[in-house]
Amino acid sequence: MTRELYNCAEGCPVQNTVDLISGKWKSVILYHLFKKDATRFSTLNKAIPSVTERMLALQLAQLEDDGIIFKKVGAEDGRATEYCLTKLGKTLAPVIDAMAAWGKFYQTQQAALA
Repeated sequence: MTRELYNCAEGCPVQNTVDLISGKWKSVILYHLFKKDATRFSTLNKAIPSVTERMLALQLAQLEDDGIIFKKVGAEDGRATEYCLTKLGKTLAPVIDAMAAWGKFYQTQQAALA
């Protein structure tokens, strides 16, 4: 699947990025994938307890279709599937790191108001 890129005035590069990592769980999935070189489906499912298996599979498939991650199927039994970041996916590290840092900052601000 080839994603349609926006070809318009300033601000559209942000829209392209948002389109790739939008979805309730994609950025959270990427955050966990940056912690390890390869992560199994079950590990991701445990790390993100609020996501259903169906939604996790859907979000992973979309990230795979967009070339952000790839699925590595185990040679032994075919069930040990792992997900890894592609070279392109790894370039999202500063974006995900910035989102994590801002999320922590926001938490401290909210705690200070309480």
